Amino acid sequence: MSTTAQQEIPAPVAVKTGDFVWHELRTTDAKAATDFYTYVVGWKAIGSGDPSGIPYTLLSVGDLSTAGLMQLTPEMQQGGMKPAWVGFIGVDDVDAYAKSVEKAGGKLHCAPMDIPGIGRFASTEDPQGATFLLFKGSLEYAPSRPPAGTPGTVGWNELSANDGESAWPFYSELFDWKQDSTMDMGPMGTYRIFNNGGAPVGAVMTRDHSKSPVPFWLYYFNVEDIDAAVTRIHDKKGQVCMGPHQVPGDLWIVLGNDPQGALFALVGPKKQ
Repeated sequence: MSTTAQQEIPAPVAVKTGDFVWHELRTTDAKAATDFYTYVVGWKAIGSGDPSGIPYTLLSVGDLSTAGLMQLTPEMQQGGMKPAWVGFIGVDDVDAYAKSVEKAGGKLHCAPMDIPGIGRFASTEDPQGATFLLFKGSLEYAPSRPPAGTPGTVGWNELSANDGESAWPFYSELFDWKQDSTMDMGPMGTYRIFNNGGAPVGAVMTRDHSKSPVPFWLYYFNVEDIDAAVTRIHDKKGQVCMGPHQVPGDLWIVLGNDPQGALFALVGPKKQ
């Protein structure tokens, strides 16, 4: 990833409601998970100073953080939380949006709360049960991030819903997401690609009920070479569940489980 750190760093930009502003792994073994993802994705692990009181690791491309990692406390695990990646969606008023989620049929996992010096968040789920978080930072602008497509950044945000057709209005009305295009997936219905006023950032689809027991958001991490990344997954005792599978744009994707059981995905080209 040494070449990544040398790329031009974008300036901070104003936060836009509906943008995915952060991604976080909650895991049962933070040390092992850090070892896995730094090797597989190429991230650098940096201590955060633990502003919430829970040890927290920043996963960075060069000096720019792109995701985070924390260990589930015994209380969290007793409450039913399992290893998983979650996405934070930026809003201008966490409390107001939390009420809108409930009004639209969703649920709150916890009331809105502050992370000192970082921002305010609420953990929620949509009406079909997929988890996402609302977030407003303490600053009026988003920190600098690596350019889109840089290895180590999140390249795609994908919802596998109980029913994609009825899930879409919840998000489009809540965050003003726009349909960008659609693809016919046969028996699995429509793959609905969306944007937040710019380039496409993700998609909503109906989950494969025979393989996925619950609805979920899946996040795709960019890598330089998909085949090399698959080898690294096996090296660190992860599991490849699907792929490599070619997608539009001459890219390939892989779905996997890390050693603690969290589902993740990778996207990138084939070098050979």
